[in-house]
Amino acid sequence: MKQLNLNVTPQFARDLRKFMKDRGIQRKSDALKTLAREAAEKIDRRRNYDFGELVGVALGGRENPNPKFKTEDDLWS
Repeated sequence: MKQLNLNVTPQFARDLRKFMKDRGIQRKSDALKTLAREAAEKIDRRRNYDFGELVGVALGGRENPNPKFKTEDDLWS
């Protein structure tokens, strides 16, 4: 993937700047790569590869309490 465009909340942008300052990272893209790698490592340590945990993490949102499809299998049936 060459490019990923994100729309983020002001709070996420503030937290990203703080993360960059704390880690001495100059570019936002490098900071986001670091965050993604650390999140993946955390999941890997638990041997749980359910990336559903990351849904809405950038926006601080929650999963839909009333999804149209209960499981991914329901989506394709």
